[in-house]
Amino acid sequence: MPTRPGTDPGPSTAYRQSPSPGPGSSGLPAAPAPGTAGAKPSIRPGFAAALALVGSLAACGGPAAHAASPGQATIVGPAASGAGAGAAGKLSNWPTYHGNAARTGVARGLPPAGPLSVAWSRPLDGAVYGQPLIVGRTLIAATENDTVYALARATGRVLWRTHVGTPVPLSRQPCGNISPLGITGTPVYDPGNGLVYAVAETTGSHAVLVGLRLATGKVAVTRRIPAPDGHPAFDQQRAALTLEAGHVYVAFGGHFGDCGPYVGSVAAVPATGRGPILSYRVPTSREGGIWEPGGPVISPGGTLYVSVGNGAATRPPFDGSDSVTALSPALRRTGIFAPATWAADNAGDLDLGSMSPALVAGGRVLAVGKRGTGYLLRAARLGGIGGQVAQGRICPAFGAAAVSGSTAYVPCEGGGMAAVSTAGGRLRVLWRGPGSASGSPVVGGGAVWVVGLGAGTLYELGQASGAIRHRIGLGVAVPHFVSPSLSGSLVLVGTMSGVVAVAGA
Repeated sequence: MPTRPGTDPGPSTAYRQSPSPGPGSSGLPAAPAPGTAGAKPSIRPGFAAALALVGSLAACGGPAAHAASPGQATIVGPAASGAGAGAAGKLSNWPTYHGNAARTGVARGLPPAGPLSVAWSRPLDGAVYGQPLIVGRTLIAATENDTVYALARATGRVLWRTHVGTPVPLSRQPCGNISPLGITGTPVYDPGNGLVYAVAETTGSHAVLVGLRLATGKVAVTRRIPAPDGHPAFDQQRAALTLEAGHVYVAFGGHFGDCGPYVGSVAAVPATGRGPILSYRVPTSREGGIWEPGGPVISPGGTLYVSVGNGAATRPPFDGSDSVTALSPALRRTGIFAPATWAADNAGDLDLGSMSPALVAGGRVLAVGKRGTGYLLRAARLGGIGGQVAQGRICPAFGAAAVSGSTAYVPCEGGGMAAVSTAGGRLRVLWRGPGSASGSPVVGGGAVWVVGLGAGTLYELGQASGAIRHRIGLGVAVPHFVSPSLSGSLVLVGTMSGVVAVAGA
């Protein structure tokens, strides 16, 4: 597959439901069979509470809804009673990408995983590239048509929809392959103020942060984000949003094709919508995109970690690209790691920017990129150039890993996802999943959940062995870097035309 920032080799239009092309050759040897050994308010308290997950089965929904005028919330069903975090009771929450600010992708307290069935399928007005969010009885999905939807978690019924802008057709983009280009990054929910935040890309090359009331869909916050690199037409916002210290963090990379003079960046926008916007810009002259779908990863101490793509420099001096970069909440760089091969990585588009950093046990960070080499780092002192604790061959990785203790479940581009042990300060591949399943995995109910591309197949894998327990076709194409959300006994998947809920988790 193409390996440039922001790439998605799926259908050229967000409304098409034909299968997206599978990944291209990764250069990996044949994978071991599954089961065989292989080589603010601050958001953190709300996310911790959100991981106590218990849920219910779901039933069928009705027809799709059409978008309202920009900025207008249309209530389709009754207001979401008890949808707020305080009223969620025993219902399960998934309020941000991979469930929490550390992006662990682990849902604890789920019922044991079992046989799978499609509970409901809800067509919407465009592709859902981000993970669906779950807050109480409400599911939030955002589309490439710049529409945010609230659905009933149990049935998929549309509760409200708010159209927040006019998306950018492919003909108005300098390059790229998402058409139209609207809301691509996963939104985030703030339990402190009851708002759902999303970034809409709109005509005129604008990136607009909107905050919507969870109960009604009413827009409470609107803030245009000036491009930190000064080149908004060449920026694309794919990375998931996150919240910390009263700010919404928004990362930018480039379009598929790496056209134009863009430079990777992160913006910190006040959650109130008022006050100065802080920013960090990768110190390279070009590229260095921060586009990985998981977005900034936040440690318990509040440090943000981002993976940075290939930059302009192909010989010393080092330019801050092809790295794991640590940032303070004020977006000051506090640490950096780059492989000793950074210059060759930049020249060959083999950088670390394709997978979010994974925070593993023992104060360590696992970084894996397009080259396929895994690097184990000290979180408190990333080590600079070549300063890893350990390294080893894993796989070319794209998306975000799930993390349970010292084990990371790495999304591999071809050859099957890899369960990787980081225990004892070394890297070992414990098992590989099915070769067709290259989405970003999540963990819950004693299983690893991962989506295969093409026609879209959800796999339930044994957490200890990687053996396929159950699988089910979703009946619709999925975005290339798809990752499911977990809520009670449901697995929720964004597709190229809406959301599918599978019962059996």
